[in-house]
Amino acid sequence: MRNIVVVSFLAAVLLLCSSNKLEYRKAYKVRTVVIDAGHGGKDVGCNGRFSHEADVALQIAMQVGTLIEKNLPDVKVIYTRKNNTFVELIDRAGIANKNNADLFLSIHLNSGPSAAQGTETYTMGLHTSEGNLRVAKRENAVILQEDNYQEKYEGFDPNSPQSHILFALQQSAYIDNSLRFAGKIENEFKTRVGRTSRGVKQAGFLVLWKSFMPSVLIECGFLTNPTEEKFLNDKTGQTYMASGIYRAFKEYKQELEAMN
Repeated sequence: MRNIVVVSFLAAVLLLCSSNKLEYRKAYKVRTVVIDAGHGGKDVGCNGRFSHEADVALQIAMQVGTLIEKNLPDVKVIYTRKNNTFVELIDRAGIANKNNADLFLSIHLNSGPSAAQGTETYTMGLHTSEGNLRVAKRENAVILQEDNYQEKYEGFDPNSPQSHILFALQQSAYIDNSLRFAGKIENEFKTRVGRTSRGVKQAGFLVLWKSFMPSVLIECGFLTNPTEEKFLNDKTGQTYMASGIYRAFKEYKQELEAMN
């Protein structure tokens, strides 16, 4: 009789724990996303023949945010900037951390030879090619325009490959979901928007370094390629790009919440 009571008690405890766990999982939502338009203010980023990275990134970022706000009202959208202002890299991640964001996405434009084309989506990690390192160096070089950057970024040298390697190892806790989201973005660009995808890559980006949540940096195309520059400055082209990022976010949100 005593054994039956003990077994019944344990079964009740397990059922309660299971119920609480299920309730907790159902309560999980992707509630807050921080959208970061790269560069801004005194930092124009890379240049095309007639446009600047900071301006195009802001236009695409605002469209992404608007689509999320309109179609996913349960998600809070926070922008690191809404106009042509300069925001330090460490403050961009700080905005995401302060607001307990569930996802951080930073929007940029690329530069290279005039024939270079396509999109790339990066997560924090070890660069596996000189090309990845070059992109990280270019994006990280903005800290040279900040005051006391060596102290704020713990001695980071944007020109040193060793610095990028050391910093890339510090965001490993969120790498799985970062890669999950990055893959969805590149898939949207390739299959729905019709862009050339250069794939998901990893490198040591300072803007992602201090973000304590899944984070990606999106290179939407090359302003140094005349055809891509024209597409990325066209309102329709920007809408296609923003819609692709939005659909990737929506799918990521639904998939993650279904797992809980």
